[in-house]
Amino acid sequence: MKAAWGRRSPKEVPALAEADGAYEDWAIDEGPQEVAGWSTGAQANTAAVIRWAAWGLLLLGPLLGAAAFLSVPAKAGPAPTASAATAPSAAGAQGAAGYAELFVAAYLEAGEGDQAALAAYYPGASGLRLEGTPGRVRGEQLAVVRLRQAGHGIWSVTVAARVTAKASPSSKASAESQSGGDGQGAAAAAVSTVRYFQVPVATTTATVTLANPATTPAPAAAGYTALAMPAEVGAPAQIKAPALVYGPMRPALPSDPRTQAVTEFLSAYLTGAGELDRYLAPGTKLTAITPAPYTGIAVDTLAIEGEKGSEPVTAVPGDGTRLRLLAAVRATGHDDVRLPLTYALTLMARAGRWEIASLDGAPASAAPSPATPSAITP
Repeated sequence: MKAAWGRRSPKEVPALAEADGAYEDWAIDEGPQEVAGWSTGAQANTAAVIRWAAWGLLLLGPLLGAAAFLSVPAKAGPAPTASAATAPSAAGAQGAAGYAELFVAAYLEAGEGDQAALAAYYPGASGLRLEGTPGRVRGEQLAVVRLRQAGHGIWSVTVAARVTAKASPSSKASAESQSGGDGQGAAAAAVSTVRYFQVPVATTTATVTLANPATTPAPAAAGYTALAMPAEVGAPAQIKAPALVYGPMRPALPSDPRTQAVTEFLSAYLTGAGELDRYLAPGTKLTAITPAPYTGIAVDTLAIEGEKGSEPVTAVPGDGTRLRLLAAVRATGHDDVRLPLTYALTLMARAGRWEIASLDGAPASAAPSPATPSAITP
């Protein structure tokens, strides 16, 4: 019986064979041979690992390259604030306008001894010489009519004010003597006029961090001061009104369905007569004025979009047709005084009647709208 030979050295083979009584020259599998300290099996495993590592590097190469490309920061473009530096910042504009209004109101009423009141707006006013009785002039109905940026953080504000000056004793006596002493001349002596004052206001800004941390901090005005006393200037020029899309004003005929729609809507809107929703197109949301300021409405004239002639109209076009018009009305107040009003409206036809699609903010201009708004230069 042949022995199951394990790993034996060459010198052990003949001795074992003689002990068994027979010797055969077998090809003995001696297992992996040691080569330079490594077995041939270890050599094969090492080769496999190297081969798989090489394939891994080949596969990972494109991915590592793409990751390296994406991780490189992009070249810095022009700073976002570079373009903004050429355009005036709006930070502080609204506050500068209100500050100028307050300053003009204090300036108009100031008189002798009121330097401190004006210095609260313009520090240089503390050294001014003021004359006249405080309160002899009163400014009312102040409004900003022009606001432009004159420099970095400096705003030029033009304020309109209705100025009423109290009559002096000498003017009162003169007026009463001319009117026969009935007192009407004194009242006429206190005349109010609209005047315009230009005020330079400087602002400082501070960065405000918003509630959302991801939001870019916004600049906001942190303080104001006037750079000089107000300068009285002329009134703004009155321009020629632009052309509108409407035709000429013509009498509003009671038989015209458009007259009926406008009258019913304005009656409900201004006097509370009727349900307002009945006269509104689907999707239009309006609320009647409360309390109702008028007791009656009369539509006098209409200007219809695109209308040239004055032929009577009694038909209503198909559903969805829209039409813009101007309605000149007279509204009767609770004191029985009639007040003229004008409304720009958009009507829409539905189910054989006109309904109000919108109460427009302004009459529609015939000029085409620009593609992009023009820049406002200071």
